Amino acid sequence: MASTDLGSSNFYLNRELSQLDFARRVLAMAKSRDVPMFERLRYLCITSSILDEFFEVRVAGLKQQAAYGSVQREADNLSADEQLVKIAESAKRLVADLYGVLNDELTPALSAEGVRLLGPNDWTEAQVAWLKRFFSREVAPIVSPMGLDPAHPFPEPVNKSLAFIVTLAGRDAFGRNSGRAIVQVPRSLPRVIRLPDDVSDGRCDMVLLATVVRYFVSDLFLGMKATGCHQFRVTRNSDLFVDEEAVDDLLIALEGELSSRRFGDAVRLEVSLDCPEELACFLIGQFGLTDRDLYVCQGPVNLGRLDAIPDLVEAPELKYPSFRPRIPELLRRSETIFEAIADNEVLLHHPYESFAPFVEMLRQASRDPLVVSIRQTLYRTGTGSAVVEALLEAATAGKDVMVVIELRARFDEAANIELATALQGAGAQVVYGVVGHKTHAKMCMIIRREGRSLKRYVHLGTGNYHERTSRSYTDFGLFSGDQELGQDVQKIFQQIASLGKAGKLKALLQSPFTLHSGMLEKIEAERQKALQGQPALIQAKMNALTEPKTIRALYEASQAGVRVDLIVRGVCCLLPGVSGVSENIRVRSVVGRFLEHMRVYCFGVGEDRKIFLSSADWMDRNFFRRVEACFPIRDPVLAERVYREGLANYLDDNTQAWELLSDGRYQKIKSRGKPYSAQTTLLESLSE
Repeated sequence: MASTDLGSSNFYLNRELSQLDFARRVLAMAKSRDVPMFERLRYLCITSSILDEFFEVRVAGLKQQAAYGSVQREADNLSADEQLVKIAESAKRLVADLYGVLNDELTPALSAEGVRLLGPNDWTEAQVAWLKRFFSREVAPIVSPMGLDPAHPFPEPVNKSLAFIVTLAGRDAFGRNSGRAIVQVPRSLPRVIRLPDDVSDGRCDMVLLATVVRYFVSDLFLGMKATGCHQFRVTRNSDLFVDEEAVDDLLIALEGELSSRRFGDAVRLEVSLDCPEELACFLIGQFGLTDRDLYVCQGPVNLGRLDAIPDLVEAPELKYPSFRPRIPELLRRSETIFEAIADNEVLLHHPYESFAPFVEMLRQASRDPLVVSIRQTLYRTGTGSAVVEALLEAATAGKDVMVVIELRARFDEAANIELATALQGAGAQVVYGVVGHKTHAKMCMIIRREGRSLKRYVHLGTGNYHERTSRSYTDFGLFSGDQELGQDVQKIFQQIASLGKAGKLKALLQSPFTLHSGMLEKIEAERQKALQGQPALIQAKMNALTEPKTIRALYEASQAGVRVDLIVRGVCCLLPGVSGVSENIRVRSVVGRFLEHMRVYCFGVGEDRKIFLSSADWMDRNFFRRVEACFPIRDPVLAERVYREGLANYLDDNTQAWELLSDGRYQKIKSRGKPYSAQTTLLESLSE
């Protein structure tokens, strides 16, 4: 019998189409009647935001490849042009579904709760009068309409900004028939306006800014009349390009590039449903796009802005119940974090357990006279961060503080530049990572003088040092006083700062050096066990699985009889359940209240089981173009806990899990017997 060609494109799903499938699973939460109403609206907004970034980055990259005539193909063997065709077909179906959910389900359901989005046909005389005053006072003074003629060429709207194309009747101030104009709406204006109680008829009446502009737009063109006013929004290529080898200071180079992001090449045009074909074609031509890039919206062109609605209404019954993250008892009763973890490793599972102990460790370190050094990586941290405040305090106090700030964390570049500047001003040593490799590892090391020796304390995590996302992303964080781990972490920090070789690490696996080969070796070890008739098992949880060699290794393990359980939140290019190739592999995705973000790798069964946590997904970029850390959980009690909470728990989920089928479709897993939710179980068992 001929051997199966595991390199065949038949066994690899397309990354971009898989990302759109993930967006559909998020949208399914907006459709679910088991989800509180405002949360359903938020899932709709999240889906819209996923699409925005998808076009800004992924579609933009494919368009560049197509324009340059690139012949590069991924494992699925689709060209850039072929992918763009399939993406347009899939994305347009998804957009139609998005607006269907908004118009047919959410808007009527919100109205039934007394939260109404009013259109002009719903306005009372008092509301019209109030909105006219609002428009005259708040909108008209800062909106600059631009008539189109040879002296006023078509303007370049900012990326994803709200704009209108207006058709006009009558002569302008200079006696000419202008015909058309563009109105751009500044981002400083709220997109959702709550009407005051004295003119509201319901619990909460709201009006979209776009509706107000359209209704009163003629007021912007004195002496003329607007005969049509139609929303549009252009999405632009938002990937920043900086030739790191050719610049002297990455921070200064990035500062110069940030402004260009707002005006990158157009990749998508959205227009309102009422926009005439003639005007849509005019806009397409202005942006150098084609019909394939045009998306017709049956509602506001930026659904993401509707996420302001829940914050405008006091309605806790329409949101998820609040909870208080727990702080483990060992940390509660210890005088300092260092005392607690000197001889005991402590594991925190966010968001069910609090992120506060990590912030407290930094605060204690900044004030502890025995602490001599702090080393920290920052990728996405957020503004007003307590983590940053603690680092600033430590640097100001004269501690030796080194912070590795990844300036190129996409869409957080401006915040990270501001952060780097503040830390440098306080006296911290700031490093921007490694040229050609984003520093994505989540590591903190504190060196403390205890007696005659220096002791290292480390924190290693799967998620960002970001207080806000720690309340909505699922991640693990490990506190440890293990000196072997500490030495490895110190070597990686020295490598990043000095660019010298880290040497052989004792416990950690690191990208771009040993993580990929280490994972392949562990997959191969399980394959060899299966071939020898021994129990063999691979279980892993991650955000994305795209790297071809890893997928091929998993196929080979499956062929040898290894059972492979994968929990992949988003993009998955592996095709499970294919006879003779992957019949021993199953893939599921869990989408719930919290964003699944942890990376857990498990090899073996019983006492031979080895558990690893990491900041890295199984993707090309994480293995080869990033600095990542993967660390073992060697304490048997903690390892069992990670396995139970991070893997087995999700493999039992039958309420929020989706299964990837052998034909590439995702199917919601139906509850058989008692419903079980992994996230609900963790909320009940871990939080307070």
